Amino acid sequence: MKLIVPMAGRGTRVRPHSHVTPKPLLSVKGRNLVERIVDTFAEVLPDVPDEGVFVLGPDFGQDIRDQLTAICEERGMEAHFPVQHEALGTAHAVGCADEHLEGDGVLVFADTLFHRDDEIEIDDEADVVAFVKEVDDPRRFGVAVRDGETVTELIEKPDDPISNEALIGIYYIRELADLKTEIDYLMENDLMGAGGEYQLTDALDRLLQKGDVFTTAEVDAWMDCGTIPALLETTGRILDRESDDLHQGTVKNSVIHDPVYIGPDATIENSVVGPHVSVETGATVKNTVIRDSIIFQEGRVENSVLADSVIGRHAAVRQKLQKLNVGDHSQMNVELRS
Repeated sequence: MKLIVPMAGRGTRVRPHSHVTPKPLLSVKGRNLVERIVDTFAEVLPDVPDEGVFVLGPDFGQDIRDQLTAICEERGMEAHFPVQHEALGTAHAVGCADEHLEGDGVLVFADTLFHRDDEIEIDDEADVVAFVKEVDDPRRFGVAVRDGETVTELIEKPDDPISNEALIGIYYIRELADLKTEIDYLMENDLMGAGGEYQLTDALDRLLQKGDVFTTAEVDAWMDCGTIPALLETTGRILDRESDDLHQGTVKNSVIHDPVYIGPDATIENSVVGPHVSVETGATVKNTVIRDSIIFQEGRVENSVLADSVIGRHAAVRQKLQKLNVGDHSQMNVELRS
């Protein structure tokens, strides 16, 4: 089984943190989004993916490929890296993995995490399984319309509440080659959808109208990581859920209001931290009060009072009383020395 992950986008809504690190490699409580996605599918699918197909942008360097390869090798998977040279939509992104679109697989866009308490049973009659979550207001999402257990229609952002089952952007596809055929048809006939782009939902809808059997699998929790507020909220929810191995670093003369993640080699000194703070590997918090925030790897915060903030890798912040979003290697109120 293949895991198809389109990740060529620049992650503009989580800038500045995606300028250097692609959004799917941002950490949430010690593990990046790709790791969490791979591990979740290993837990809930009857078959574990044995290939990871990551659709990258043309400017993604070898370090990105090395990180993704290491993630796959640790889990017994083979990694592949097709490239999307031009951003022409979600269907186009998947189509760039054309030589790998055969056999069965799971397609997932890497700004979405989910949780499910039990394993998903794939109906032998199902050609496509759409992962869904019930929402109060379906008008902001694509939805699946069902007749019993079978999906009859996919509707993007319906004006009327025809269904409360929101599509969360994850699909199990029994035969990826069939999806490739419909993606090729869209592009060969220049059939662009919403936003003037080739949309995956249009390719899937063609499969549905041809008679493919679509069913749904509901998830217990759906967590978005596509914006800074969403990333902070999702980090807080994961800290609430995953209470094991929280404190791995060093705490000196400080008060910790759990849940707080303190990664390996991280240090907290003379501070009040939490709740809902993730202090990633090698980060330092000193003489600071901080809550509902993320400090990425090797970040440093001193003499500050912060909330709802994201501090980038190797960034340094001192003497701040506010809400911050600071990119990698940035410095704020830090004396620069030649």
